[in-house]
Amino acid sequence: MKIAYTMVFAFLVAAAAASPASVNVVNQAISENELLNAQNGWCQGLIDISNTYQKSGQAAAKALAQKVIDAAYGYQIGAVLFKPTLAVNPQTFRTTRAGALSYFVGGDPAYPNDSGFALKGWTKCEVDNAAIFIGGRVASMMGKVHFTDKAGKVATVDKTWTFVKDDNGQLRIVGHHSSLEYSGQ
Repeated sequence: MKIAYTMVFAFLVAAAAASPASVNVVNQAISENELLNAQNGWCQGLIDISNTYQKSGQAAAKALAQKVIDAAYGYQIGAVLFKPTLAVNPQTFRTTRAGALSYFVGGDPAYPNDSGFALKGWTKCEVDNAAIFIGGRVASMMGKVHFTDKAGKVATVDKTWTFVKDDNGQLRIVGHHSSLEYSGQ
């Protein structure tokens, strides 16, 4: 029996030594730091679109918004569950890239009510998480996001984001619900 175990052990050691590259362990779990960076990146993208609009106009802002959406959202994976703050029926939900782009920069006749949320002169965007849930490759947060315009006026929305980590290790927004705070009246 001792010889059989020795032979099996020797075989396993030899096999491992012969092909160490065949073992590939990848941790796709989302860290809290990655999630916070993704939220801050979304905010920075919004500010950048707003600044680009102020300096270079709607066409330049739209070009940047396309890049921001492609980097932040998971439309290349499938439908995104996006309910923007100021979207109205019958276009309340923006499950396509075109719908999200119109919400952020307007100018699409298919979405006549969109004036471009990202074009409103935002100078600051801050996330205030009430809670974060991370479960492997999926993470959700719920909290407030505060937007400051060029006059210093702050608008606050209630926001829930769900992120997934794609096969390339990039966090993608696949769920985004935003609404104005309830005033109690």
